[in-house]
Amino acid sequence: MASERKASVTWRGSLMEGEGTVETVTSGLIDSLDVDWANRTGEQEGKTSPEELIAAAHAACFSMALSHALAEAGTEAERLETSATVSFVPGTGITNSVLSVRGTVPGIDADRFRQLAEEAKDGCPVSKAFSGNVELSVDAELVGAPQSV
Repeated sequence: MASERKASVTWRGSLMEGEGTVETVTSGLIDSLDVDWANRTGEQEGKTSPEELIAAAHAACFSMALSHALAEAGTEAERLETSATVSFVPGTGITNSVLSVRGTVPGIDADRFRQLAEEAKDGCPVSKAFSGNVELSVDAELVGAPQSV
């Protein structure tokens, strides 16, 4: 069965001078989040951008996919720290998303961790939504004490 999530935004004004507010989301966890053009092309304190929200979604989705892949491989993660950097070029759009993950995973070697991270990068639903439109990459590093297989 399909799962649907909803977000509602109100925008006021022109693209360059206007601003919007993410007013509701299905979970109710966001009740007011300001967004504007300036944060797509730079930084302005107290506001976000669609790309920042997409980066958060991509990092979360990838972390879930990698966690699942590790568990399926018999090496459950103790901790995964993931960031996503989404690049936006005015006039072009989103050009790439770079994932970076540092994992503490007992019983796996660094090469296998990197292999599973590559597979998770390609397999997570957000990555699949980007497929063919956005360049994706992942930098995966196993951290902590040396792991035995």
